[in-house]
Amino acid sequence: MEEINIKDYLSLVRKPSRYIGGEINSVKKDLSRTALKFGLGFPDAYELGMSHLGLQVLYQTLNSREAIACERVFAPWPDMERLLRDKGERLKTLESGIPLNCLDIMGFSLQYELSYTNVLNMLDLGGIALLSGQRPENGPFVIGGGPAAFNPEPVAAFFDAFLLGDGEEAALEIADCVMEGRKNKETRGSILKKLASIEGVYVPEFFEVLYKEDSTIKEIKPLVEGYKFVRKRTIPDLNALPLPTRPIVPFAETIHDRCTVEISRGCTRGCRFCQAGMIYRPARERSAQNIIKIIDETLKATGYDEVSLLSLSTGDYTLIETLIVGLMRRFSCERIALSLPSLRVGTLSPTVAGEIKKVRKTGFTLAVEAGSPRLRCLINKGITEQDLLAAIENIFSLGWRSVKLYFMLGLPTETDKDVEDIALLAGRIKKAAKTAAIGFSPQITISVASFIPKAHTPFQWTAQIPLDEAKKRQAALGKRLSSLGIELKWHDARMSEIEGAFSRGDRRVKDALIAAFKKGARFDGWGDCFDFNLWQEAFKEAGLSVDFYCHRDRGLDETLPWEHLLTGATKEFLHDEWQKSLALAETPDCKTGVCSSCGICDFKKIRNRPVKKDAPFADPAPCAPRAASMKVFKKRLRFSKTGDVRFLSHLEMGSAIQRAFKRAGVNLRYSGGFHPKPRLSFSQALPVGTESLDECMDVEIEEGGGKPENSVIMERLNTTLPNGLKILEVSDEALKDSAASAKMFEYYVFLNRFFDKLSSTDKTKTSGEDTGPGALKAVPLGIDGLIRDFLGSQTFIAEIEKGGAVKKIDLRPAVSAIELTEDMALKISINEGSGVRPEHIVSAVFGISRQAASLVPVLKIRAVH
Repeated sequence: MEEINIKDYLSLVRKPSRYIGGEINSVKKDLSRTALKFGLGFPDAYELGMSHLGLQVLYQTLNSREAIACERVFAPWPDMERLLRDKGERLKTLESGIPLNCLDIMGFSLQYELSYTNVLNMLDLGGIALLSGQRPENGPFVIGGGPAAFNPEPVAAFFDAFLLGDGEEAALEIADCVMEGRKNKETRGSILKKLASIEGVYVPEFFEVLYKEDSTIKEIKPLVEGYKFVRKRTIPDLNALPLPTRPIVPFAETIHDRCTVEISRGCTRGCRFCQAGMIYRPARERSAQNIIKIIDETLKATGYDEVSLLSLSTGDYTLIETLIVGLMRRFSCERIALSLPSLRVGTLSPTVAGEIKKVRKTGFTLAVEAGSPRLRCLINKGITEQDLLAAIENIFSLGWRSVKLYFMLGLPTETDKDVEDIALLAGRIKKAAKTAAIGFSPQITISVASFIPKAHTPFQWTAQIPLDEAKKRQAALGKRLSSLGIELKWHDARMSEIEGAFSRGDRRVKDALIAAFKKGARFDGWGDCFDFNLWQEAFKEAGLSVDFYCHRDRGLDETLPWEHLLTGATKEFLHDEWQKSLALAETPDCKTGVCSSCGICDFKKIRNRPVKKDAPFADPAPCAPRAASMKVFKKRLRFSKTGDVRFLSHLEMGSAIQRAFKRAGVNLRYSGGFHPKPRLSFSQALPVGTESLDECMDVEIEEGGGKPENSVIMERLNTTLPNGLKILEVSDEALKDSAASAKMFEYYVFLNRFFDKLSSTDKTKTSGEDTGPGALKAVPLGIDGLIRDFLGSQTFIAEIEKGGAVKKIDLRPAVSAIELTEDMALKISINEGSGVRPEHIVSAVFGISRQAASLVPVLKIRAVH
């Protein structure tokens, strides 16, 4: 079968920029010079995966070794999956197009349980056997990591190994183990035994699970001597790690499209519902100097204009005020905005909020979790209503217009009164916001999700509330908030039901997962893709009960599926915390209070490592404020857009170019207002998939010195632009006309390339005969006749798709000329403003489908002004 290039068909899928690779800071190595091919997979859409800091860090870590080629792969959206299956193509890595079954290691980041069907789909599309026991000796080792790996039992059959805990050092050790084993021609079993000797690595096949008649676990039986438990991997000191400063800059807009830096790892607050707070202990803070260095170098390498400080509780960073004041001193003049993730109430001071607003008011989200003081005490969320209302007043008095607050429904012992208390508290929040806001109406959004008991937490023994009860409480809360004029957003309780079954499931749950996958379950974390009925059928076919895994209390003597996997927090500590929760007893933060005796620390190597309050801190040099005498220069730039970047949308291209200006150190002038924007404008948007040799944009550049040289601007930009975008000319003409003032556009439409790749099965009726594209190739005179017929007609009505709707339009007035070249290319001139594209003409004139016509390669050769 002739191999195809799937990129030739990307015009058929949504967001083709997800699949092209070639982004700034991505790494494509000469595979003949490497010893190990490592696939780094994220089982969700590109825009989620590229927002995940852990993936970016591991990518940089693995590629720092010359012998390792680490390449990315993401879950293909359903339209791309259909395309791959229709064409008989394997799922491949972005950088070099390596089929997944040709990798040495296929690693998956398991961030949430509802991504499991995507894991199976990626394995299947990549040609990797789903079950680990069915993989050949030379097949890739499939390895999982991330928070869901702390109870990997529902997916244990599909993975050769899991990594529990921190990955920077362990990932390299895993790579070395497989590389050495392959070099020495060791058996798969031998390599797995060596992997099991790496701290933090769990190999499921070395344990057997036995069950009782009541379906609970009787025993988790070790099968390898000395391999009874697996303890998570912990990096003792974040400051000892290489600084990750060259993240990939995505083409597609991602969920967190900014420079993200981890300021601390782990949390000691002790919230009893929070799995991350338990499994990532102890708390380790990065030095303020290292944080600023990471941000400084990352901004230069990426061109981002926003920085996010990431941790489980950002406001708890010891020197948070000092750090933020220093960051704004260093970067505010460069219009770099600062954002913080969900904040703990009580950690948002007026100083922090005031600094953040200097550039741009990024969003605020406060994690309240429970509406009543009783429940906040039960979950050890030691915040007061007074602190919450004070934070709200600070936010709105400083000019913010909206705030989001997170709550959970279904916490242990929750009553109807506790649900009512959320609404009552929301009302008091709205009142405080109105008092603080001057000249505008504050927006309060309440977001709720069903509480899911997680493994390795004090609530791992408790039942999840039934689905009907979850829906009832959501409805009651929604009704109360609606009467207060407050918006409620909620997570689908049916999704929480399935997530709960996998969160505390055992190995038998794999059968329901396989059944759901075969029925077509994909992207279950997306509301418009999730099919609850399908999952109900899958569990029924597997002979399993969701109730068994979700809606029953576990006895303290029950063997839990994850008991052989150790986070360091002892079972005794978790049980004591469960009992203390029922007694409404507080456990203080062990970073600032007494040790909670959780079992994590050895107080030598593994311990809390906060930065010292009196640690020396060299205040970063301030950025130079833009002088009032700054001169503005207007420039017109002509550029080309060819190769894979033809699949960037107009907005994606604009973002890529804007970041190139920042990397190049060419200062764009910005607008004023709430959200300043750079002053640049482009010519008419180019259709996705169309190449061009003549694009145009107008920009305004600020300089404090003399007039910038056009040749210097062009050279600096061309060294920072992605491959395929190239500045052809920079001029400083009067710019009387805007960049979008062209009267006509000329295109080449390459019918010859189209015929070579398009299946001849796409046939339509023309002049009473079956005339597919394959037949047209043999009769160029027929094409010439169709062109003459079109040019000779007064009107030519055709159906085209615009804005998702099919409309009838007269194509004839839009076309100035069509000419057929000797090598069977069309030269078409289309009037500006007509809304007609070359593929519309090809489809209508030659009688082929709009979908087939979109595959015709098109090159815009010039704009006529």
